[in-house]
Amino acid sequence: MQKGQIFKIHSDFYYVHSGNETYECKIREVLKKQKQKIFVGDYVEFENGAIEKILPRKNFITRPTVANIDQVLIISAVKEPDLNFVQLNRYVSFAKYHNIPAVLCFNKNDLSQDDKTIEKVFSIYQPLGYDVLFTSALEGYGIEDFKEILSGKTSVLCGASGVGKSSLINAVCPGLNLRTKEVSEKTQRGTHTTRHCEIISIDENSNIVDTPGFSNLKFDFIMPLEVGNLFDEISQYRKDCKFPDCLHILEADCAVKANLDKIDDTRYQSYVEFVEEAKEYKEKVKYQGVKTETSHKQQHNKTAVKISSRKREVSRNTKRQNIYKDVENERID
Repeated sequence: MQKGQIFKIHSDFYYVHSGNETYECKIREVLKKQKQKIFVGDYVEFENGAIEKILPRKNFITRPTVANIDQVLIISAVKEPDLNFVQLNRYVSFAKYHNIPAVLCFNKNDLSQDDKTIEKVFSIYQPLGYDVLFTSALEGYGIEDFKEILSGKTSVLCGASGVGKSSLINAVCPGLNLRTKEVSEKTQRGTHTTRHCEIISIDENSNIVDTPGFSNLKFDFIMPLEVGNLFDEISQYRKDCKFPDCLHILEADCAVKANLDKIDDTRYQSYVEFVEEAKEYKEKVKYQGVKTETSHKQQHNKTAVKISSRKREVSRNTKRQNIYKDVENERID
């Protein structure tokens, strides 16, 4: 049995790196029945072009769906499109939710002469412990620092369309010639040039996961009280709130609201927006069970498909016992 890593998924084909070779594989039908999801970055066992087993993951994120990564590089544009702090905080909070280190990279620095934006970025995110990097893929500014951050790690690049992810990868790996597009003058939004996730090797020890741009990332999968855990500057005050279930929005005697002068407006605005999204999730699950039955089980170090109770056949012993019970009941009658 060979072992390798999924570096690209296209349609129903899984492309696996193993040693110096690349293999085009399909997934075994039993894994489909178990409804096991395979992500780019997964390590797998395969044989004769068929994936037999998914090996345990170090970590994973679901937007984009990538496994076994060391850090998330959140790419934003200083200009074209304009820097959206709420959108940036979505990516930052999403990485924190998955407990994966994040680096903030602000590209297209050549298009902006506004030092206030740069100062604001540093004032918000450096105190929170984030590494901040400014680059210009067009002029080569900050590219060496960008390479250094990538060195020795598997890094996921995520961000909205048009912020220059593909341009940065081209600057680091000029031979790739990834397709790029200009931002629309009419909408001031980028268009998708990357269609799927793919691991790109920079050198023997460094990889980039290029991902499609997206903006429809919502916190509609957690409870409202959990959102505060994603904002360190908010969570540090909540222990002093009068009510343990305080959401720091309309409640009385709220320590967070009493310290709003110490919290950046865009961070608090993002927090409130994410809480409202989480409330939608709370309402959704309020009157329905959220427990889901797994479709597979581990037994004797092997994965087996679970059989539903409707389809499970009654054992011979159970049938025999039921017959004896029926006979006994007839005798009693």
